[in-house]
Amino acid sequence: MILEHADIRIAAGKNAEFEAAIQRGVDTVIAQAKGFRGCKVQRCVESTERYILMIDWETLEDHTVGFREGPLFAQWRAIVGPFFAAPPVVEHFEVVFHR
Repeated sequence: MILEHADIRIAAGKNAEFEAAIQRGVDTVIAQAKGFRGCKVQRCVESTERYILMIDWETLEDHTVGFREGPLFAQWRAIVGPFFAAPPVVEHFEVVFHR
């Protein structure tokens, strides 16, 4: 399994709208993607316009090829993209140890 970690910064004062949009985007778009296993979104306590989106994918290619290069990505960005203050920083992680 691969963890996608997206560090997202949004425009000030848009938290409630962004949180509704990201949940809608996950529920209606990302959940349809091949290899999607689940996700979590967390808001930073110190910098409330910063969010971390963590998505579990079966394989790296499920995210980088299947989702990012397919039609669902444009749908996803249409929902959440208007809130971005800067492009998200996205990285992928694999499990080394789990307890």
